[in-house]
Amino acid sequence: MKHLIDPLDFTVEETLELLELADQIALDSAPYAMACRGKILATLFYEPSTRTRLSFESAMLRLGGSVLGFASAESSSVSKGESVADTIRAVSCYADICAMRHPKEGAPLVASHYSGIPVINAGDGGHQHPTQTLTDLMTIRRKRGRLDQMTIGLCGDLKFGRTVHSLMKSLVRFGDIRFVLISPEELRVPDYIMQDVLLAHSAPYREVETLEEAMPELDILYMTRIQKERFFNEEDYVRLKDSCILTADKLRAAKSDLAVLHPLPRVNEITAEVDNDPRAAYFEQAQNGVYVRMALILKLLEVAAC
Repeated sequence: MKHLIDPLDFTVEETLELLELADQIALDSAPYAMACRGKILATLFYEPSTRTRLSFESAMLRLGGSVLGFASAESSSVSKGESVADTIRAVSCYADICAMRHPKEGAPLVASHYSGIPVINAGDGGHQHPTQTLTDLMTIRRKRGRLDQMTIGLCGDLKFGRTVHSLMKSLVRFGDIRFVLISPEELRVPDYIMQDVLLAHSAPYREVETLEEAMPELDILYMTRIQKERFFNEEDYVRLKDSCILTADKLRAAKSDLAVLHPLPRVNEITAEVDNDPRAAYFEQAQNGVYVRMALILKLLEVAAC
């Protein structure tokens, strides 16, 4: 039984195979419409979510399966003090596969140690978000035709942004990736990511504080929101929340084939006028999330097309 807790749980070859399957599903999903008939996905979301939870549910329903679960910790037995270990033991009796989002880093990993079914990490604190990474990789590959030889700008909350951390860990394996890290000093990439990812792979990078400093050189711009829920006090959030905002005016300095990604939700870090720019790829990215999660469910359940 295989789980997906960290983006590196899949080898480069396995990742590419999954992306190929996701591409096939995107082109024609009909052969997969009943592939998971009789299978049940449990969505255990201890944190609020719209896109991740609904895209998992959409993926399973499109595969002919069923879904059960909860959308907040308050509506589960954790409010009574139940442990993650006991929750997953019980859920293993009811479902065939589980997607878990949790505010505590490492909670899905703990669950995988006690689970009788495959566990998918749907985001754990500021740590990892591997299914968003797969979605990002699919979108980048469809836009650029490859996953190497490019300059990618990561902008916004690089300290707490689990999507950024997961994407960096995965991209460095494909080679010839240059990172431009765009954030205020207080929200820079944490030291452990610098050491374990960038320096360990000798990945070239530079740190800047404004989009204007980076825009002309980028092939991919990955925007993130400043996450209010990760701050310990309101004052710091208010001071930093408008640090990096992408506008149509700033995009004028960008390459014509730039792709702008964002894991969503967006607050104000991309203005609405950017949505009409052909380089805006974030809603296409959200659609790709369904195809990736369909492919992942098929892979972990070892189910083939009908």
